Amino acid sequence: MLHTLDHVPAFILGRRTDVLATNRLAREVLTDFDALPAPQRNLARYYLLDPEARDRVVDWEQIAAETVAVLRLEAGRHPHDRRLADLVGVLILRSTEFTAWWNDHRVLRRTHGTKSYLHPVVGHLHFSYESFQTPGDPDQTLCVYNAEPGSATAEALRMLNSWTTPGPQAHPSPADTR
Repeated sequence: MLHTLDHVPAFILGRRTDVLATNRLAREVLTDFDALPAPQRNLARYYLLDPEARDRVVDWEQIAAETVAVLRLEAGRHPHDRRLADLVGVLILRSTEFTAWWNDHRVLRRTHGTKSYLHPVVGHLHFSYESFQTPGDPDQTLCVYNAEPGSATAEALRMLNSWTTPGPQAHPSPADTR
C-alpha cells in the first residue's frame, strides 16, 4: 500500500510509535528510518532524541509533547508492555523534556491534524495528516501526509520525488549475455 502512495509521505506506526514501514517521501521528509538499527526505528525516539528533529519539525515542542501523550495512552492500554516501559526509561534518561511531559499524564489518540517540516533542500513543507488503523491489526496505524494541490509543498514533493525516484533498470542486451 505504501508504494501506491508515492506522491505523499506515508508510513506505518506500531503501538509504541515504532516505525514499521515507510515510503520514499516519508524517509526524505522525516528521516531515513530504514537506515537505522531496528530498535531505533521509533518516532518518539526520533522526535525526542535526534537533534535533527528539532531542526526539521517546525513546531517541535508541540509535536514532541503530543508524541509523549500518545505513548502515555499506549502505556494505559498496555500496562505490562515491557518494550514500551524500556522505551519510556530511555526517554526519561536521555530527554530533558520527556519527564515533564510524561508527568502531565496527558493522553492523546492522534487521528488527524497538521504538521510542518523544514527540509534542508526544499524548505518549508506543510501537511494535513490522517491516521488510520489498519484492518485486522489495531496496533498498526497508517499515517499519510497530504499536501494541498498546487501548493508550494505539493511542488516541493514533486521535486523531492523526482530526485529520489530510482532510475530505470538497465536490461542487458542479447549481445551482453553471450
